[in-house]
Amino acid sequence: MTLTHKQKTIGKISTLAVASLFSLQTSAQILTSGFYPDQGKLTVATSYTYKQSDDFWAGSVKQAGNPGGLGEITSDIFNLYAEYGITDKISVDVNIPYIKNTSGSGANDPVLNDDEISGIQDLNIFAKFKIFEKSGDGFGRFNLGFATGIGIPLSDYEGEGVLSIGNEATSYNFDFIAQYELPMNLFIELQGGSSVRDSDEFNIPATLSYGAKIGYFHKYFYVHAEIDFQDSVDGLDIGTPEFMAAGGPEILPETEVDFTSLGFSAYVPIFRDQLGVSAGYTTTLDGRNFSNESSFSFGIIYQNLFKKKTQEITE
Repeated sequence: MTLTHKQKTIGKISTLAVASLFSLQTSAQILTSGFYPDQGKLTVATSYTYKQSDDFWAGSVKQAGNPGGLGEITSDIFNLYAEYGITDKISVDVNIPYIKNTSGSGANDPVLNDDEISGIQDLNIFAKFKIFEKSGDGFGRFNLGFATGIGIPLSDYEGEGVLSIGNEATSYNFDFIAQYELPMNLFIELQGGSSVRDSDEFNIPATLSYGAKIGYFHKYFYVHAEIDFQDSVDGLDIGTPEFMAAGGPEILPETEVDFTSLGFSAYVPIFRDQLGVSAGYTTTLDGRNFSNESSFSFGIIYQNLFKKKTQEITE
């Protein structure tokens, strides 16, 4: 297998950078990317995210404050992420977040009867497959793949309530990924997928997720900007007679949750090709039954290649 200098840079820098971005995502359902690790490459990332929201959309109407008079809601999110390359075309991702949601006003959640809710949320496992790739001098590289995964609650948290850390449901996810890397180290990526949630307590709507990403990679840094969308296929609107008749805040997981978010991420290696740091910012542009959120994230990423393959590398 012959690699160009550019491809070598992608393998050593961009794979690591993209792995750091997985751990920074806090609301989008799409947790994968169009970069694929080498066979035997293990990436481990840990990150901290601070998220805050001081208003929300009830249905499609933006309102000041948050439901239940909770004021500005803040979240402290600690993520542990790992990715392993089974082959050059198949990888497995694992993500576990710990979340603490806090009421800014000090008022208790009207359902959970506490002003702070915390715990380990869900174990998310994805398998990603590259199904097509085309590359050439002057053309760059195009690849097409898909990912499928499952999210399983790890703690006995409650899904109802404003401060709940999750939906208390098992999720089944599927994504398509297309990425084109230009010869000048730019890349463009498109994703689209769906998520179905299975809950014993709630009838949670299925969602469609899609997004676009544009970025630049170099051996000394990686940056990208992305826009993400989530559309629920149905559901209730907060504040409507139907919502109140169904249980009000106790039935929040059954609402139609849509949003559009804009995010920026960066990665810089700090020790050889093994250790680096990442940072990210995400903000909500529009929503439906969703908080008007903004978040800042910082992460530390480590990688190692446990199974080396014989390669001829031409500069």
